[in-house]
Amino acid sequence: MEPGETRKLLGLIGLGVRGRGAIVGVQQVREAARRGKLQLAIAAPDASINSLNKVLPLLKARGILVLAGPSAIELGSAAGRESTAVIGIVDRGLAKGIRALSSTPMPDRRKEELG
Repeated sequence: MEPGETRKLLGLIGLGVRGRGAIVGVQQVREAARRGKLQLAIAAPDASINSLNKVLPLLKARGILVLAGPSAIELGSAAGRESTAVIGIVDRGLAKGIRALSSTPMPDRRKEELG
């Protein structure tokens, strides 16, 4: 992802968190997915495999697109935290804007870990 695109993505995420159009953290994203509220998820490629194992299978089963985002520290910084593995987008308009900006799906690292 280009530095300009990353900056725009982080800006949109920050806007979403402040406007309650985005949720932060594995547990909150899981809950939103279960309730059918989640439109899109952005995962940090450098997040721990444990964190990703908790959320990616559920998102895949629910048919929710997961985009590969910036690092966990950058994602966390945009959300006002130290770091975070995943951010969920619940606002439909915000999800559309982020999809237009970045269309890189999150690779399934679990297969790499097993093989």
